[in-house]
Amino acid sequence: MTIIATENGPFEVTGACCVKDASGETLKEGEKVYLCRCGHSAKKPFCDGSHKREGFVG
Repeated sequence: MTIIATENGPFEVTGACCVKDASGETLKEGEKVYLCRCGHSAKKPFCDGSHKREGFVG
């Protein structure tokens, strides 16, 4: 698994991964997942593109 902080965008997680919530329920499984790091996504923990609208720099 590889995690990359994209330029001014989300974390890109590649490789076999499984994202679970605090209770252990699986939210998504796959080979590529984008996780929010701007804090504005309406689909947290996943990115919904809000970083572009908000002008996130990170």
